[in-house]
Amino acid sequence: MTFGFASSAATSINSPADSVSRLARMLEPAEWAAAGIPLLRNPREVVSGLHTRHRPGPSTAVVAVLDHEERLAASASFARRATPADGWEFRNTLLANLRRVIPHDLRRRTPVRTAVLLYCREGDERWTEEDGAWMWGLRDACTLHGLRCGAYITLTKSGWQVLGEGRGGRRPNSRSQPEGLGDVVADPAALPLRTASGAAEVLRRTAAR
Repeated sequence: MTFGFASSAATSINSPADSVSRLARMLEPAEWAAAGIPLLRNPREVVSGLHTRHRPGPSTAVVAVLDHEERLAASASFARRATPADGWEFRNTLLANLRRVIPHDLRRRTPVRTAVLLYCREGDERWTEEDGAWMWGLRDACTLHGLRCGAYITLTKSGWQVLGEGRGGRRPNSRSQPEGLGDVVADPAALPLRTASGAAEVLRRTAAR
């Protein structure tokens, strides 16, 4: 699979040692594609649901945990700090947010839940070093929380894209308005959902268009 590459606006030049360390804590698209990341059955539904629930703007990340039937069990959104892209920092932030919204699965012999990450950023759909740092951070955070590492999705002005899979769409995008409540339907097999606020609510799925 062929990917474009772009420089990240969030990456700044520090000392050579810092740069080398940060580069070691990122994954390139080929490494990510070869890692056996499970495919989402309906990525547009997942993206639209998270976009409606969290309304992410540029530099906002949404980490979500899906059960074995791809239903949302928990999610949290947070703003990315204006610091150089570093997978270690991203890992710690993701892990802290996962711990806020869902217990770990470290006692399980095999992970049954999957964490996915939606990141809204400026620029186009081409992979950046910042994306690589988020990939590294997501993979490591999943290991430390007993989860299976799932998809990394970018949301830009041109639409959304599941990196490493080549699947994407124009809507939602970083400029589109979230779908209204009238466009969201209740899932009859809903699970209690925990958000970053800690409040329990019933999972609602975005209707496919």
